[in-house]
Amino acid sequence: MIWGIALVLLSIVAVPSLLLSKKPNAKELLEKVEPYQGWIGIIFCFWGVWGVITAILNLGWLSTSPIWWATFLIGNVVSAGLGFMLGSGLINKLFLSNSEAARIKAEELRAKIAPKQGRLGIVGIAVGSWMIVASFLYSVV
Repeated sequence: MIWGIALVLLSIVAVPSLLLSKKPNAKELLEKVEPYQGWIGIIFCFWGVWGVITAILNLGWLSTSPIWWATFLIGNVVSAGLGFMLGSGLINKLFLSNSEAARIKAEELRAKIAPKQGRLGIVGIAVGSWMIVASFLYSVV
C-alpha cells in the first residue's frame, strides 16, 4: 500500500507542471519549485528502480499473485520515470554543470520530456490508486 500512496503523492507533484505550462509565467513558477521537485524526483527515481529490482527478484509472485506482480512492476516503472523527469533539472545542476555541451543536451532532453511529465503524472495517479486497491485484494505474504 505504501508504494501506491507514494506514487500518488509523486504524481501530484508532477501534475502541476502540466497545469503551469499553460500559463505565460510558468517558467518563473517552475524555477521556484524546481529544487524541491529535483530532490523528490531523485529519491523516487531510486525508489522506483529499487521496486523494479524487487519485482524482478520476486518473480515467484507470478505463480501466486500475477496481477499484483504486474501492478507492482508497472507502478515502479512509472515511479522511476516520473522521478527521473522531476529530478532531471537537479541532475543537470549537480553532475553536468562542468560540461557546457552536456548541459545543453540535457536541457534539450528536458524540454522534450517536459510535456510528457504531466501525462505520466496523471497515469501515475491512476496506477497508484490501483496499487492501493490491489494491495488489499492481492496481498502477498
